[in-house]
Formats: sequence, structure tokens, C-alpha cells
Amino acid sequence: MRLVKTLPFLLSLSAALGSASAWALPTDRDQPIRIQADNAHLDDKKGVATYTGDVIITQGSMVIKGNTVTLTRAESGDIDTVTSVGNLAYFEQQQSTAKPDKMQGWAVTIQYQALKDLVVLTDRAKVTNDGNSTEGEKIVYNTKSQVATAGRGGNVTTPRQRIDMVIQPKKKAE
Repeated sequence: MRLVKTLPFLLSLSAALGSASAWALPTDRDQPIRIQADNAHLDDKKGVATYTGDVIITQGSMVIKGNTVTLTRAESGDIDTVTSVGNLAYFEQQQSTAKPDKMQGWAVTIQYQALKDLVVLTDRAKVTNDGNSTEGEKIVYNTKSQVATAGRGGNVTTPRQRIDMVIQPKKKAE
């Protein structure tokens, strides 16, 4: 019986995660979500699901890993945030079918704020894509506007005075 009550929450979770990544393969949102963890705690009343112990969430080309992953639901029933915490939490996602390289990100905390279209990586944050990389205390990426901001992050375990970026030169067409 508990699964019947939890099923609407899990279905709304899959719909929200499917639309969560504007920079993803278009087919990712149509793929099933698989969650692997040592433990799960679902609170339908509060709209919170917490997974602990080597958590791996996959959907299509998207992978989220962390020691603890918490999903919260807004009053509307849509997913509000997905927060992955670890040493280091990790995400990856393929950008397009034409490019097999995947965008990868690491941080102590990776939070996807679905209703704001933001991915926030905090504390020892690093994002790599196609040979380019950005490192800093905090990296914020708006999936809708495709604008990234990097800089200081506040309460971090490893302070950095400056960001560090590597930008590869554009390859000329032959």
C-alpha cells in the first residue's frame, strides 16, 4: 500500500527530472529514472525524498552521484530542488547527439533548483566540457539562459581567492 501512495511522488519526480536539464539530450527526458542507494526515506506529506549511501541517479545520459541526494517537491507537485552532497558529488550529461563528450561537474554540494532553472555547485566546484574547465568556490549555471557565473561561495571548506578557467582554442575547419 505504501508504494501506491509514493507512486504519485515518484512520477512527479521523474517528470521534473526529465525537464530539468535544458542542456541535455532531447531524449533524456523520455528515459526512465533509476535510483540506486543503500537507503531511502520518502516523506509524502512533506514532499521530501532522501537517498543515502553511494547514491547514483541516472536518466538517459544524465548521471548524478553523491553520498546523500535529497529531492524536494513544491506545493504544485513539481520538483523544487535536487541536492547532491558528497566528497565530491558528481554530475554528467551528454550535450548533443553530434558530440559524445559529456559535461561533467564536481563539488561538495550540487543543487539543481528546478523552478529557477539553476544548477549551483558549491565548495571545490569544477565543471569540464569539451576540454574547457572552470574551477572556483561556487559555479552557478542558468539552464534556460545558458549563462554561467563563477566566484566566491561563502561557507566553503577549501577557500579560493580566484577562479581558474581553461578555454581551448576553436578548431579551424579544414
